[in-house]
Amino acid sequence: MNMNELFKQRRSVHVLYSYNGMKNYMEQIVRYIQEGTSLGEYVVVIENERIYRMVHKELTTCLTPEQMKLVHHVNNFDFYYSSGSYHPPAIIDYFFKTVKSYVDNNQPFRSWAHVEWGTMEDPLHLVEDLERVVDGAVNELAFPLICAYEGERMPEHLQTSLLKTHPYILIDEKFNISDQYILNDNNK
Repeated sequence: MNMNELFKQRRSVHVLYSYNGMKNYMEQIVRYIQEGTSLGEYVVVIENERIYRMVHKELTTCLTPEQMKLVHHVNNFDFYYSSGSYHPPAIIDYFFKTVKSYVDNNQPFRSWAHVEWGTMEDPLHLVEDLERVVDGAVNELAFPLICAYEGERMPEHLQTSLLKTHPYILIDEKFNISDQYILNDNNK
């Protein structure tokens, strides 16, 4: 199943994208933004400044000025550390504030979140907590979200947690259903 087919079937789509290599990453994020803006959807891109500059440069070659207005960049460091530390309730609050106008005005949107951290001492155990809450938000607000993690930097226990908290996995160009996904009681 490809992305467009999946999004036609349902809007509440929470996807794990474990990427390897910047070339693949750039192709996926640009395609995701292009597809969203071509449908008139707003796209919230939670990304670091360095990569977003590359994404923006690529987008200016393939999107119209009107489509570019649909792209909303959020610095991922500010997003994940808005409270001074990686604190899931603050992150969720930041996200809801970011998408409030889209929700209030019934405007379709999608999001791409590049999740990264500086050191392995960062709170990897909190990631599963955050992803469970995010999964609930995806279902509540009915929007597609791709969570991008660099595969080479993910310890095995984090990979296991992520497979439990994402119902879909993006591998190459295909969306697969995670057979390890555990529906959170809050999402039923």
